[in-house]
Amino acid sequence: MHARARARFCTVLAGLALPACAARAAPVDGPAMLALARSSGCLACHALHHTKVAPSYAAIAARMQGRPDAVRTLQQAILNGHSGTWGIIPMPSYGGAQGVLTEAQARDLARWVLSQAPGPQDPGHAP
Repeated sequence: MHARARARFCTVLAGLALPACAARAAPVDGPAMLALARSSGCLACHALHHTKVAPSYAAIAARMQGRPDAVRTLQQAILNGHSGTWGIIPMPSYGGAQGVLTEAQARDLARWVLSQAPGPQDPGHAP
């Protein structure tokens, strides 16, 4: 590849990567994500800092900490359902034909879940 073509190619790639990096770096709107989790039925099984039917968001964040594929893995689990990682009770699908969440909503929820720092239960937080 010629130097000029390579430079143009790199510029195009950088232009495509920057919006994706900026989207990942944007802060998660905690109250909006909590409301989405509540309205989507997530909080029927999950809680922020304690185990219910399913693991807490803090436990999920701790287990997935440092994984470069964490957001995508959790997004896919939200959209397609999942079983086996946390026990025998399967997580239902919230995407696809169910249409509860869009891909973008599932990604944002995944980012929010992963932002939950493990810690003691705060009585002021929602379940």
